[in-house]
Amino acid sequence: MTAAVIVVAAGSGSRLASSLPKAFVSLGRQPLLHYVVNRMSEWTRWASLVLVVPEGYEAPARALSSHVDSVHVVTGGETRGASVQSGLDALPAGVTHVLIHDAARLLMPLEVFDRVLDELETGAKAVIPHIPVVDTLVTVNGSSTQGDINRDALGAVQTPQGFDLELLRQAYASAAGEFTDDAAVMRSAGYDVVGVAGDPRGFKITYPDDLVRAETLLGENSVPLVAVAMDIHQFDSTEPLWLAGLEWPGEPGLSGHSDGDAVVHAIVDAILEAASLGDLGTHFGTLRPEFAGAKSRVFLEHTLGLLEEKSLQVSSVAVQIVANAPKIGPRREEAQVTLSGLVGAPVSISATTSDGLGFTGRGEGLLAIATAVLRRK
Repeated sequence: MTAAVIVVAAGSGSRLASSLPKAFVSLGRQPLLHYVVNRMSEWTRWASLVLVVPEGYEAPARALSSHVDSVHVVTGGETRGASVQSGLDALPAGVTHVLIHDAARLLMPLEVFDRVLDELETGAKAVIPHIPVVDTLVTVNGSSTQGDINRDALGAVQTPQGFDLELLRQAYASAAGEFTDDAAVMRSAGYDVVGVAGDPRGFKITYPDDLVRAETLLGENSVPLVAVAMDIHQFDSTEPLWLAGLEWPGEPGLSGHSDGDAVVHAIVDAILEAASLGDLGTHFGTLRPEFAGAKSRVFLEHTLGLLEEKSLQVSSVAVQIVANAPKIGPRREEAQVTLSGLVGAPVSISATTSDGLGFTGRGEGLLAIATAVLRRK
């Protein structure tokens, strides 16, 4: 199974009160299409990406997508159906399935793309995401209205919509008239359309107020989440030293939970606090016997999984170690590379002493202070 994505971006911007096509209307400092292309660049399950744009906007679309491989830019038609078919014609040989997405739904989370493609992989011929209808609905006839519509049986349809490519081509070839979406074309050809959960963030930008809403959401996503945490361990000469993800032969170890790696513990604590997920004790304390004796990197892996569930990821981490020993300088780069690999983001390490003051000055233990910066996906 080889999947491609077609982004339909050929619509007008008339309802946005813009002289530009909708996909090229600015949101913040960038056109809408910029955000869609960047979102697609973060998804690894497509083999080809086709951008369908209005005539005369092919060059700007190529410039917006120049940093992404396997992108084709084609000119759209007078109708949505004609634009989709232009995109279908541009797909390279070997593509078996296609996801068709509206550029106006630029904030649709990638998890929805996954759900649509997962359903296709199980054998579905056509898949749509949808969200529940929450408002009371009526039919309107002039100034008169009629209610009693069962909204529990209704869903608001979104994109991306996924299809068996050959069947969609055949459905378009036999379709008569215009349809509001590609799923309707498949239904007209007699195919069942499977539904999966969509996401409210995938709303369609249609009116100026929608741009304001999208700017607000983008602004919230751009604000970093930052927290500082520290971890202290006493030296124990009977234990091996694990620090910053490395073993330090010949150095006295650190007593405490797990392998005593105060650096990793401080990083985990800072990440949890930045994400409002509690602290080290909440997740790995005595009430969680499954983590008893586990290596510190296990704590870190579990914490990163919790971030994934909240659509968060680590942007960077800075750690300062306060101790007389071990000497960090000779292995600083090695430690930074190791931790960056474990965290999946840049980790920097600095070290200092306390000029003979306190428990670190007396050589009784070690202090690690971590600052974690998170961002929303």
